[in-house]
Amino acid sequence: MRLPCGLWLWLSLLKVLQGQTPSPPTLPPPMQSFQGNQFQGEWFVLGLAGNSFRPEHRALLNPFTATFELSDDGRFEVWNAMTRGQHCDTWSYVLIPAAQPGQFTVDHGVGPGADREETRVVNSDYTQFALMLSWRHTSKLAILRISLLSRNWLLPPGTLDQFFCLSRAQGLSDDNIVFPDVTDWSPHASVC
Repeated sequence: MRLPCGLWLWLSLLKVLQGQTPSPPTLPPPMQSFQGNQFQGEWFVLGLAGNSFRPEHRALLNPFTATFELSDDGRFEVWNAMTRGQHCDTWSYVLIPAAQPGQFTVDHGVGPGADREETRVVNSDYTQFALMLSWRHTSKLAILRISLLSRNWLLPPGTLDQFFCLSRAQGLSDDNIVFPDVTDWSPHASVC
C-alpha cells in the first residue's frame, strides 16, 4: 500500500529537519577548584566569541570592564561599563551559585518568564586571565558566549590560544570571535 503523497512528503521533510537540528555542544565543566574570593574584582573584557556574533559586530564592541563583587551568600553582583564616545553604557546582573563551584545561573532582574542563562568559569589563574562560558536559552534558540577576561591589557603566553581552542571546541569559527577596537581608545575615568 502506498502512502499518500502529502504524508510521504511531510514525513520526509520531518526526517530532513531532524537531521539539521543543531544539537548543543558539550559544554566544558567549570574549574575544579574555583575560588570566588580570588575571582572577584575588576576584569577587562578583551575578547568575546559567540554563535550570535558576526564580523560586522566587531565595530560595535568597545573596550569594557566587568566588576565582580562577591556577597556573603556566594552570589556575584556584576557591573559592566563600556565607553562610547564621551558617555558610558552600564549594565548589571547577578550570578547565583549552582551546585558546582564556578557555575552560576544569571539573574538579569527582568522577572518571571525571562530567558534562562547559565554561566561558568572554565579557567582562570585569578591574577591575569579568566575564560567564562555562558549558555542562554531563548524561546527560539540557544545563545553561546565565551568571554576572555584579563586583569590588565597583557595576556600570559598561551591564553589567546586557549580562548580560540575553547571557541572552536564549541563549534564557533573565527567569524564568531570579536575583539574590542582599541584604536585611539583610552579610558576616560570621568566617563565611567
